[in-house]
Amino acid sequence: MIKRSALIRTILNLWPPYLGAGIRVKSAGGDPYTVIVEMKLRWWNRNYVKTHFGGSLYAMTDPFFMMILMENLGNDYIIWDKAARIQFKKPGKGTVKACFHIPPAEIERIRQLAETNYKVEPEFRTNIVDEEGNIIAQVHKLLYVRKKDQPK
Repeated sequence: MIKRSALIRTILNLWPPYLGAGIRVKSAGGDPYTVIVEMKLRWWNRNYVKTHFGGSLYAMTDPFFMMILMENLGNDYIIWDKAARIQFKKPGKGTVKACFHIPPAEIERIRQLAETNYKVEPEFRTNIVDEEGNIIAQVHKLLYVRKKDQPK
C-alpha cells in the first residue's frame, strides 16, 4: 500500500464495497505508517434514523492495520486480521474519518517478536471521528503475524 500508494489507493477507492458505501482512502503513501480514510453521509450509506450505517463505519476500518504491517514487514510474513470489535459512542453525521497509524518502533517490535516466537498477535485501536473531532466509534483490531516457514 505504501510503496505502491497511488495505485492501491485508486484500487481501494474503486473497490465495490468501498465505492458503494462512499468510503474514500484520502492518504496512503507519504508516510508509510499511516492511512487516513473518510466517509461522507449519503442517502445510500445511512441507516433508518439517518445517521451512518454501522456496517459502513466498520468497513471503513477493515483492512488498514493489516495492510500497513504487510507493506512494512514484507513478503516473509503471514499477516491476517484475527478479531475485531467496534464500540459505537454516538450517532455519526456528516463526514467521518479514521486514521490508522503504526509507529516504526512498533513494527520493529512485532518483527523481532515474530522472529523469536511462533506468532505475534498485536492489537491496535483507532477512533472514527466526526468533523468536530468527536469520537463516533472506537475500533479494536487483533492481528495475527508470523514469519513464513517458522517452526512451531
